[in-house]
Amino acid sequence: MHPTRLYHNPRCSKSRGALELLRERGIEPQIVAYLDTPPTEDELRQLVAMLGLPARTLLRTGESEYAELGLDDPALTDERIIAAMATHPRLIERPVFVHGGRAVIGRPPERVLELLD
Repeated sequence: MHPTRLYHNPRCSKSRGALELLRERGIEPQIVAYLDTPPTEDELRQLVAMLGLPARTLLRTGESEYAELGLDDPALTDERIIAAMATHPRLIERPVFVHGGRAVIGRPPERVLELLD
């Protein structure tokens, strides 16, 4: 069983909005301050699997590291992208909500509610 968690950046309005929506429904997820405690490559692989999407979906393309590391190369493997996110957690899109063995990127924040049905 996967715990209910929110990969959260308190400085991000979308992340704060997702947390507020969950709390309004009585859900108090385990907060993962991923910028302070970055997920390991294994944890990122699990997130990607729960999302059911390519690792590239989790990338924040507007961060300076995205261009600096050449992550816009469409030939990059999921493993290379995961390694970059583990080393540079600012590259991880947020918020990511995990519930019931599934995950969703909370953009817009209301997407987190999809996992509560």
